[in-house]
Amino acid sequence: MWPSGAVAIRLFRRRLNRRHPLSPLRGQIGACAEGHEVRLIPAHYVKPYVKRGKNDVADAEAICEAASRPTMRFVEIRSAEQHSQAMVFRSRDLLVRQCTQAINVVHGHCAEFGLSAPTGHKGYEALKGLIGEATDLPEVAREVLELLMMSVEQLDGQIGAREKKITQPAKRDPVNKALMSISGIGPITALAVKALGPDARGFASGRDYAAWMGLVPRRHSSGGKERLGKITKKGNRTLRRLFVICAGTVITSISRSRTVPDPWLAKPLARRLRMVAVTALANKTARNVWALQVQAGAYQSPMTT
Repeated sequence: MWPSGAVAIRLFRRRLNRRHPLSPLRGQIGACAEGHEVRLIPAHYVKPYVKRGKNDVADAEAICEAASRPTMRFVEIRSAEQHSQAMVFRSRDLLVRQCTQAINVVHGHCAEFGLSAPTGHKGYEALKGLIGEATDLPEVAREVLELLMMSVEQLDGQIGAREKKITQPAKRDPVNKALMSISGIGPITALAVKALGPDARGFASGRDYAAWMGLVPRRHSSGGKERLGKITKKGNRTLRRLFVICAGTVITSISRSRTVPDPWLAKPLARRLRMVAVTALANKTARNVWALQVQAGAYQSPMTT
């Protein structure tokens, strides 16, 4: 007999197979048989519960112990539609990297023959003109450069086709329309939020959503002394990069127009470095994205100062 009020936990160690399945239960990790509820736990949340050694029994015991914690956070299971949208976004991202790589290769080879041009799209167009006008360029080098430029044109066409796949659904979806009403966010970022990010309703506040994205300072506090470092860079790397790019675009347009549309943004722009202000604006954008997904409606921009 156990003492009054005590909770007994029975651990069994025996091999299981599909011929003798357990009764329907809550599967904590991996794929389970039909009738089981699947929940995924991040591996770094399970690791502290591994007592000693690395084997299947110790791992299974640690998973069961971690799943029984009342404050355990689980990973959201994505649908097939979300995976499809993520494939469209990631394929475009891959094509953009390949196109940039090919353009850099053309710049590097041309520099060996004294042909140089600024970076960017306009610089590449100018470089193509220099290649066509060059008379002392060897025939073999010209053939290689033409082959690389043809690959760049093909990649540009494929990128444009992928962007159409992104922009058309984004304009029809009311949630994406609401997200695109935020300054700096376009159809690509709006689709990435829906395809790569978790359900915003799983976060208690916008601050938690921004913290999951890694846009909050890393804390190393002790003894009542607050020590804040660089941003944590947790969560999805691609989403964080897109939010920082969006914030940088907004601040670049502000520096050109010399008008600050948000009174809150005027202080960090005046007192902090540019990238600090960009990160702060990316954090605020993430909070606005969370609010629009949870509360619906459209974004209302602050008054211009």
